[in-house]
Amino acid sequence: MTSPKFETLVDVFLQSIASFGPRPLFGEKKNGQWTWMTYIQFGQMVDDLRGGLAQLGVTHGDRVAVIANNRHEWAVGAYACYTLGAAYVPMYEAQLDKEWAYILNDCGAKVVFAATDAIAAKLKALKPELPALEHIIRFTGTATEPDTFACLLRRGADTPSPVTQPKAADLAGLIYTSGTTGNPKGVMLSHSNLARNVQAMHELFPMNKEDRSLSFLPWAHSFGQNVELNGLFSMGASMGIAEGVDKIVDNLAEVQPTLLFSVPRIFNRIYDGLQKRMAAEKPIKRMLFNRGLEVAKQRKALSDKGQSSVLLDLQHGFFDKVVFSKVRARFGGRLKYAFSGAAAISREVAEFIDNLGITVYEGYGLTETSPIATANYPNNRKIGSVGKAVPGTRVVIDRSETGDPKQGEIVVYGHNVMMGYYNLPDENAKVFTADSGFKTGDMGVLDDDGYVWITGRIKEQYKLENGKYVVPVPIEQGLQLSPFITNVMLHGQNKPFNVAIIVPDMESLKKWATEKGLDISSIPELLKREEVQQLYREQINQFCKEAKGYEKPQRFLLISEDFTTANDMLTPSLKLKRRNVLKKFGEAVDALYAEAEKSGERAA
Repeated sequence: MTSPKFETLVDVFLQSIASFGPRPLFGEKKNGQWTWMTYIQFGQMVDDLRGGLAQLGVTHGDRVAVIANNRHEWAVGAYACYTLGAAYVPMYEAQLDKEWAYILNDCGAKVVFAATDAIAAKLKALKPELPALEHIIRFTGTATEPDTFACLLRRGADTPSPVTQPKAADLAGLIYTSGTTGNPKGVMLSHSNLARNVQAMHELFPMNKEDRSLSFLPWAHSFGQNVELNGLFSMGASMGIAEGVDKIVDNLAEVQPTLLFSVPRIFNRIYDGLQKRMAAEKPIKRMLFNRGLEVAKQRKALSDKGQSSVLLDLQHGFFDKVVFSKVRARFGGRLKYAFSGAAAISREVAEFIDNLGITVYEGYGLTETSPIATANYPNNRKIGSVGKAVPGTRVVIDRSETGDPKQGEIVVYGHNVMMGYYNLPDENAKVFTADSGFKTGDMGVLDDDGYVWITGRIKEQYKLENGKYVVPVPIEQGLQLSPFITNVMLHGQNKPFNVAIIVPDMESLKKWATEKGLDISSIPELLKREEVQQLYREQINQFCKEAKGYEKPQRFLLISEDFTTANDMLTPSLKLKRRNVLKKFGEAVDALYAEAEKSGERAA
C-alpha cells in the first residue's frame, strides 16, 4: 500500500497553494457579477488571518468556532486554524441561539466568527454564559474596527505567524451532529481522518484542476466540508459559492460547473422540476424527451452486460444533441458528474439524471466516518447501491441487531472512523465495537461484489401492532416522486397500520384544482375536498407500488405547512425530526386512527 499524499489538512493546504497558485478557487456573486479568488490570494489571506488569530492568543489545541453560511471567509478561518494547530468548530446561521450557546460552551471556544452583525449581537448577549469565549469577530466591518475579520487580516499581515505542522492524530475539528433529539454531539475528527478521506477521493475519482462545482451544501456539514471544500481544494478545482438554495438553478447556468455535490432532496427537486416542465411542453417535445430517456435506458442495460448496439448509439447521439444537451444547458452545459450523499437517493431519480448524460455517483457515510465510507466510482458502479468501501476502510454487516440472514447493521472500520464524541464516554461506548469499528445505526446488505445497499435506519425502523417491521424512508422517497407531493412522513409505530403526513406540492395541486373547476381561495378547505382526497389516494397507490401491503399508508393527512429548519421539523442537514412532526400533528394523526376504528377498518 502506498503511503498517503496527505497526512494532515496542512499538507493539503501547502501542496495546493504551491501547485495551483494562479488558478481560480472561490467565486462569489457581488453586485450581479461573479468574482474569483485565486489559490495564491486565498493562501495569503490564510497566512494573514493565522497571524491575526495568534495575536488574539489562539494556539495549538484551542478551539475557534464559526457561525456562517458558505463564503470564502469561512474557508480562510478553517485553514488559518489548521495551520495554527487549533480546531475549527462550525455552526449554522439557521440554528437556534440556545444551540450556539450549548456548542460554544461544550467545545470551550476561545474565538467565534459571526457572519453578520445580527449574529454578533446575539453572541454578545450570550457571552456572560460562555466563560471560555474571549473574542467575537464579525465578517462584516472595516479594518479599523477591532472586532472584525478585516482587522485581524491587517494585524496578521503586520505580525506574521509561522505555519504549525500538526500531528496526524491531532484534532482538526469538531462537527456537532444536529441529532433529531437531545443536545448535539461533538464529533472529534483528526487531521488524519479528514486528510486520508481526501486521499481516498484522489485514488477513486477522475477530478482535476479544470473541474468546477457550485457549492451549496453547507460546509458546516461533513459532506460539504470534506468532500467538496477540502477535496476540490486538494485537486486544484474551483468552487462557485451559491447565493442560496433558491438560486441554485440560476447559479448553475452562470457558474457552469462540471461537478455537482448534492443530497437527494435537491436531486428530487431537479427531477420534479424537469417532469413538470416537460408536462407543460407540446406533445412532440414530450414524446422526444420520453423516447430519449427510453433509448438511454436500453443502451445502459446493454452496457451493463458488456454489449452495445450501433442503432441505439446513433439514436442516443441524436437525442443527446437535440433534447438532453438543452436540458443540461439549464445547468450550465458542462455538468459531467453528480455526487449524492447524506441519504439514499431514489433509484428512479438517479437513473433519470444518469439518462440525461450526467453520471451519478452515490456514496455513503456519516460525520463520524469523515464522511465517506463507501462510494461508487468509475468502472465500479451499481445504481441503487452506495458503492464499495473506499481505500483504507472496510465495511462489515452485523446481523445480530436485526436477526435477518442478509440484512444487518453497517459497521465501518478504517482511517475515517472518528476519534469519538467529545466528552461523551457513555455515547462512545454505545457506538464503538471492541475492535474499534463504528456502529452506524444504518441497516444494509453487502452483495457478493462488495457493494453496499442501504435498507433503512435501525432507529427509524418500527413495528406495527401486528409485529411486522416497517422501514419508512424508502416508502417516503417513493411518495416524494409524485408531482403532487413535496414532503411526507410515514407513521405507524405500535399502530394497526401506517398513515402518511403529506405536504402537497401547492403549485401542482392548485393547477390541477383550477382545471377541475375547484375553488382554490381557501387552502384548508381545498385540502378537505373529496376530489383532492381521491387524488392523493391515487398518488399513494401509484407511488407505493413497490411497497408491501402492510407498508402502504391506509390513511393520510394533508397539511399546508412544509417541514423546514425554521419550524424545527428538519435538522440543518435536512433530516426529518420525526418527533417534532408528530408533536405538531399528533392529534390529527390520532384522529385518523380513531376514525378507522369507528368504521371497523383493519390493517391491510
